[in-house]
Amino acid sequence: MPDSDSRHYDHLVAEMRKEEQKRQAGYREKALKLFPHVCGRCTREFEGKKLRELTVHHRDHNHDNNPPDGSNWELLCLYCHDHEHTRGVQEQRSEDGPADRPDRPSLAHSPFAALGDRLKKPK
Repeated sequence: MPDSDSRHYDHLVAEMRKEEQKRQAGYREKALKLFPHVCGRCTREFEGKKLRELTVHHRDHNHDNNPPDGSNWELLCLYCHDHEHTRGVQEQRSEDGPADRPDRPSLAHSPFAALGDRLKKPK
């Protein structure tokens, strides 16, 4: 990859990471104001420094679906959030058969999903 392409790529990736962090910070702050600081699965309470272990889970797995009333969110601790996503992957595998099927739907939102389109230089 030529040096200018590499710089262009690095700039786009950095920009997309900043956008994702900004988006997450916005809905996380709102969710923490709307809901008690309790994990929706294990019911552990979080406060002080431990509050960083509480994450926002998007019920429909669409990180762009952030209604102001928080109806697509639930607060989950890191462990329950990981379990929630792993559970979905395991269910999908058992329903779909072999894991090497390329047509299987993906479970997670990808902040870099449109990276390929953004990397194409304008003509």
